[in-house]
Amino acid sequence: TATPQGARALATEHLSKRFGDRLAFDDLTFDVGYGEVFGFLGPNGAGKTTTVRTLGTLLTPTSGTASVAGIALRPENGVEIRRRIAIMPESPGLYLQLSVLDNLRCFADLYEVAAPAEAIDRALQAVHLADRAGDACGALSKGLRQRVALARALLGEPEVLFLDEPTSGLDPVAARDVHTLIDDLRRQGVTIFLTTHRLGEAERLCDRVAILDTVLRTIGTPADLRDRLFARTLQVRLVAPLPDPGAVFTGLPAVTGWQPDGAAGYVLAVADPDAAAPAVTRSLVRAGAAVLSIAEARHSLEDVYLELIDEDAQARP
Repeated sequence: TATPQGARALATEHLSKRFGDRLAFDDLTFDVGYGEVFGFLGPNGAGKTTTVRTLGTLLTPTSGTASVAGIALRPENGVEIRRRIAIMPESPGLYLQLSVLDNLRCFADLYEVAAPAEAIDRALQAVHLADRAGDACGALSKGLRQRVALARALLGEPEVLFLDEPTSGLDPVAARDVHTLIDDLRRQGVTIFLTTHRLGEAERLCDRVAILDTVLRTIGTPADLRDRLFARTLQVRLVAPLPDPGAVFTGLPAVTGWQPDGAAGYVLAVADPDAAAPAVTRSLVRAGAAVLSIAEARHSLEDVYLELIDEDAQARP
């Protein structure tokens, strides 16, 4: 059935979870749209996995409310929610002595999957493992086992797929294969809630990201977060330093300040890089400068993450 426009695959309101005196996560309020790849980032102990287990009905929240796949997160709705979601934990949890096919048959039976043979075939095709169906899982590399675990998660054709550190411990080639599979699922309209320590992975795959450190520190697209936290700047590289850089840079359109950066470089604070760059170029040429490069500085998602987590560390007593 078609998903109503603007419908939310996940929504939380002031959701919290405690284990006795220990606070796992607190006051989480966010939503995830259908078909979105949503990144959930944070240091060890921030509450990421506990959030996944709570939204996946494996743990009961201490306070607050949530809905998962359009269903209120309440104990009496656990079975119905679990029919519409899948969780792929960091550890694949496969029966290593069994073949790929027998693992999937076992879990299809456990999940009471309708038309299991067709579902298994679809899942194997989705993760490109149809030719390895007869291999024992214990004989597969870690990357291939992750693919089997993803096939298992896809058996029930979930509306929402929780991936908890899906590339943890994988080499770059195996991690790239998982990224490709996630891209394929996005194109099919699967909603993906991705927890990861790999910030480049989140920047490449996710429509939006949230950064958690027990409480939600920020949420938005990677580009929005960069713009919120960092001033926009141009980096200027010259063959030789300017005799009077103030005379070259002061008063130019969209340039709000400058500072030296190395022997023959300058960083310019700008309101609009597209407006500032041509004016800076013309001014440098008039001054007789030999220009090597003028480029907008690009802060990464890692810069955003470290800025926020460092703020939290400094704020703690």
